[in-house]
Amino acid sequence: MAGAKSSLSNNESRRTFLKTGLTAAAGGAAFPQWLRGQAQSPQTNTVSVNLDEASLDTLRAYLEGGQFTAHTLSQYYLSRIDEVDRAGPRLNSVIEVNPEALGIADDLDRERRAKGSRGPLHGIPVLIKDNIASADRMQTTAGSLALVGSRPPKDAFLLTRLRAAGAVILGKTNCSEWANFRGRHSTSGWSGRGGQTHNPYALDRNPSGSSSGSGAAVAANLCPFAVGSETDGSIVSPSSVNGIVGIKPTVGLVSRTGIIPISQTQDTAGPMARTVADAAALLSVLAGVDPEDPTTGAARSHIETDYTRFLDPNGLRGSRLGVVRKYAGFNMHVDRVFEEALAALKSAGAEIIDPLEIPNIDKLDEAETEVLHFEFKADLNRYLASLGPSAPVHNLAEVIAFNQKNRARELAWFGQESMEKAQAKGDLNSPDYQKAVSDCRRLSRQEGIDAAMDKFRLDALLAPTDGPAWPTDWINGDHFSAGTSTLAAVAGYPHITVPMGFVFGLPVGISFFGRAWSEPTLIKLAYSYEQATKLRKPPQFRRTVEVATAT
Repeated sequence: MAGAKSSLSNNESRRTFLKTGLTAAAGGAAFPQWLRGQAQSPQTNTVSVNLDEASLDTLRAYLEGGQFTAHTLSQYYLSRIDEVDRAGPRLNSVIEVNPEALGIADDLDRERRAKGSRGPLHGIPVLIKDNIASADRMQTTAGSLALVGSRPPKDAFLLTRLRAAGAVILGKTNCSEWANFRGRHSTSGWSGRGGQTHNPYALDRNPSGSSSGSGAAVAANLCPFAVGSETDGSIVSPSSVNGIVGIKPTVGLVSRTGIIPISQTQDTAGPMARTVADAAALLSVLAGVDPEDPTTGAARSHIETDYTRFLDPNGLRGSRLGVVRKYAGFNMHVDRVFEEALAALKSAGAEIIDPLEIPNIDKLDEAETEVLHFEFKADLNRYLASLGPSAPVHNLAEVIAFNQKNRARELAWFGQESMEKAQAKGDLNSPDYQKAVSDCRRLSRQEGIDAAMDKFRLDALLAPTDGPAWPTDWINGDHFSAGTSTLAAVAGYPHITVPMGFVFGLPVGISFFGRAWSEPTLIKLAYSYEQATKLRKPPQFRRTVEVATAT
């Protein structure tokens, strides 16, 4: 932690050279060696742009205009990772840098010169979570030492879509090991392979999980955006506590093929970005029908080719939004910020129905836990079998045995009770499993989200996403104060979180969630709220939270 203060001088020096201009004419001593000779600006001698908060539209404009190349942009973020993630504050959010990143960028630069742009992300760097399979020189481990050396036989389906769109895969982000489905008292953001990821707003605070590395990396401007995954909260929670936008799509909108799984009924990947516009643009690339993931077949008539067309600054006007008060009231400081958010929503033209009761929220946990134990065993065994006979482990039983054999490295801080309970379950034909799945769907859909939205004629439901980040604690584990993710997660319905403000300098988000396939509506509402408030502020990498005590 002692090195955190050095990041401020590094950030200042980087902004200084950016302000001098990313130009061929300015290739003097003010530029780092890796940037010299890369930028081109035939029309102007100065390009004033702060890449620390640069949007996708800004980056695309400068790539297309020749002010800099994909190689330059990728090297910029690699340098940023070196100075912020590996040195300086040492966020530890990137578990592995892609050794082929600059080569991919060079190929894309040649392709642009010869043929033009390949797709909407041509030359744009992106980080992906370390549970997303990549058939390249990187590993895919879900943070576990049991999978060190594992290289899947082919890319995850969503990764093929990113590559086809022209993205530069910059590296992989650290995550809560096994997507936080290993044992009780786990610490989010920690993995045996990657260590502990830190929250960039206060380095002794937790980044939440399990897409913790993706959340921290996007917040700290180590990439334009990243891909996370969620079973219950693992996109929206780290997005909320790291001050960014996260979209957890309807299950089936984005393929799960090649993603190390927990649950076939709840798992989904999704975008994590600094703005709703960038998250919508990334979702446009990720969404697609995959023949190997039958769940995506249901999305065929719902997929939009461009979710950015729903970005309407007046999107709240005339909307009806229901406040799920069950998900509020856990922290007076969060309540204050939430009331300010409700006032902003009303000022932007929304009608607020408050309170709105969902009667069976409390009954979801037991049924969900039963489903996840059954599905984790079945789905993980299937994934591990797909790696072939040379894989380090071949099934859940072997993972459990590996952890027991390597207790000092894997089980020093918390156990693997969840894995052991899953291993004890039968197959998915079990009557217990079938009943639990049925209960989950009924409670979360027919008697939950759908019932509430029908009764009150709503466009979306609202709640605070999470409490502020808690101190990272390896002895006692996570200190979750609250969370809004479960209802939409169990239903398999979409959920978007947007920065709502700060509590003692720590970000908190507001959640918009609703019916299946309602991403266009939620994006419209979330974007309108974001534009009306513009509450994101970049992190300052403070050592701890600064709290003034009353006297």
